[in-house]
Amino acid sequence: MSSQDSFVDEVTEAVRRDKLYATFRKWGWVGGVIVIGIVGGAAWSEWQKAKEATRAQGFGDAVQAALEIQDPAARATALAAIPADGGQKAVLDLLKAADPEGNKQGALAALEALSNDATQPQLYRDLAVIKRVSLAGADMALADRRAALTALVVPGRPMRTLAEEALAYLLLEEGKTPEALEAMLALHQDQEAPLGMKQRLEQVIVALGGTVPEKIAPEGVMPQAG
Repeated sequence: MSSQDSFVDEVTEAVRRDKLYATFRKWGWVGGVIVIGIVGGAAWSEWQKAKEATRAQGFGDAVQAALEIQDPAARATALAAIPADGGQKAVLDLLKAADPEGNKQGALAALEALSNDATQPQLYRDLAVIKRVSLAGADMALADRRAALTALVVPGRPMRTLAEEALAYLLLEEGKTPEALEAMLALHQDQEAPLGMKQRLEQVIVALGGTVPEKIAPEGVMPQAG
């Protein structure tokens, strides 16, 4: 390579460097903004998480302190004074209604409002329906209670099996013991029914004179004698 060619290459390289530096000087701030945005976004996200965790802990502590109050009226007052919104408000409404010594009519109204609140998770809304039916008892027409519970017996609904159990008890209330036993036995065989519910159903079925089917051991497993 001649000295002239080498000189041309050096000049060309210098021009490229100058263009690159000029580009950095012109647009380098964009990268800085992006970095600041990423760092700032991460910091904001962490702050929000910490804020929510602190809020949740404060709510839980306040609820626990209120539930430890022995006097029913003071307990209800303490629960009502806890600031809450969204899902926390739903939890408070359910806790207020769970207090048997509280204001029954007020609890029923709160549960009805919660069950109709489309902004709340379906789980809380369905729990409110079941609790309202249970709390109202004979003060609510049996047909109305059955209609409310039947609306929850839909595949995929979070409280489907609990609603089916409550419907079986309504059959008992009507004196329809054979139908109630049939419903309970079917629910006992439901794979989605929790273990605690199945144990509870077994006790009721036996008490009503029914027979719980024996558990079938999985293939390859010998049943224990017993």
